[in-house]
Parts: sequence; structure tokens; C-alpha cells
Amino acid sequence: MITLKAENKSLRHSKFLRHVMAKKLDIAFEEAYKISSTTNLKLPPDVMLQLYGYYKQATKGSNYEQPSGNEELRNAFKLNAWFQLSQISEDEAKKEYINLVNKYLKNH
Repeated sequence: MITLKAENKSLRHSKFLRHVMAKKLDIAFEEAYKISSTTNLKLPPDVMLQLYGYYKQATKGSNYEQPSGNEELRNAFKLNAWFQLSQISEDEAKKEYINLVNKYLKNH
């Protein structure tokens, strides 16, 4: 009986830690998005497509939708960048998005 209570307490603690870590990731992702969406720095097109793909995978998962805009070729590139990330989780996409922002925009 004592062992079962200890296991339940450990399980609750583990769930709590996962919740805290997920919340920290969400906050860091939101901060990274603010930085990237307000920058005046002109990034190379391949980096912009990576940011787009990771952002979409992080916020929409594999629930694909047509990109906004009237330029078909540009939309095709954007959608392709997102499709290429279909195998990663939303949390992993958030981490990669944050890494890109830190690499290209954090100190600018």
C-alpha cells in the first residue's frame, strides 16, 4: 500500500514537471515569435521558409491549410517547407523555431 502511494505521488510529480516544462516551452516560443515577427532584419529566403515551416508545425501540427497570399510559387514553397516537417511533434517544432530565432535574430 505504501509503495502504491509512493508510485502515485511520483506519477503526479512527473505529470506536474511535464506541465511546467511545456508551459516554459510555450512561453519561450511566444517570445521567439515576437522577436521574429517584429524584426527589421532581412533574413535569407531559406531561413524565412524554415521559420514558416516550424511555426506552422508548432501551431497547427499536420492540419495543413493553404498559405495566405496570391503568389502560387511562393505558397508552394511555404507549403513544402511545412510538409517537410510532418514527422516532428509540435513541441519539437517549437524548439527548432526557438533555435532559429536565437541563431539569426537574438542579438540583433
